[in-house]
Amino acid sequence: MIRICAVEDVPKGTAISAAVDGTQLALVHGEDDQFYAVYDECSHAAVALSEGEIEGCTLECWLHGSRFDLRTGEPTGLPATEPVPVYPVEVRDGDIYVSLTPSNGVTR
Repeated sequence: MIRICAVEDVPKGTAISAAVDGTQLALVHGEDDQFYAVYDECSHAAVALSEGEIEGCTLECWLHGSRFDLRTGEPTGLPATEPVPVYPVEVRDGDIYVSLTPSNGVTR
C-alpha cells in the first residue's frame, strides 16, 4: 500500500487526481463516506474522471456523461461499455493508502 494523502485532503463528495508510480488515479471521497480509487481515465474517451461529478457510488465523466460504479469499475451509463480499473483503499491513522493491484482484475 502506498500513502496518497491525508483524509482531510479529499472532502466528502469530491475527487482528486494523484500520480502514483506512473499510474494516474482518481481518489474519491464518496457520498457514503467511503474512499475509492479508480484509474483516472474514462474507458470511452481519454479524459480525467477526477474532474467528473460524484453521485452516490458513481463517478460521471464530464465529457460524454459515462458513469462508473466506484466499487466495481463497471460502467453504469453509456457511452462507456468497458470498466475502469479499481484499486483497494485503506484509511490508517488519518491517511489514505492505495494498492496499485486492481481489485476488479481490469488493467488499463
